[in-house]
Amino acid sequence: MKVLLSIKPEYVQEIINGKKKFEYRKRIFKEQVESVIVYSTMPVGKIIGEFTIDTILFDSPIELWNKTYKYSGISKDSFLDYFSGREEGFAIKIKNFFEYDKPINPKDMDKNFIAPQSYKYIRKNTEQLKLEL
Repeated sequence: MKVLLSIKPEYVQEIINGKKKFEYRKRIFKEQVESVIVYSTMPVGKIIGEFTIDTILFDSPIELWNKTYKYSGISKDSFLDYFSGREEGFAIKIKNFFEYDKPINPKDMDKNFIAPQSYKYIRKNTEQLKLEL
């Protein structure tokens, strides 16, 4: 199964550049997920690619930082702000990122598209993505 994740454009760029190999989350999927479809939030507002999941780390924020900071693609201050008040968090290790030749505007497929706050399960293959959005 796949999920659609909303990621800020500056972090999407770090993923594309190969500097960000971990995507941090406060909550994680309840179902088995093999890959992630990346939606770059506004002002981009497009689905730009996808990656398979290597592993998902679960730990305290400071331990997650200590294990992943070399490939975080984010400043320590931003990381700590994101996890502020949290005792635990997740780091999704990115494997095999694939950038689409042509980004997908989800509004072209579903005029009522709303970017997920956390994540959205995609139960169909990428070609049938428009049926799920």
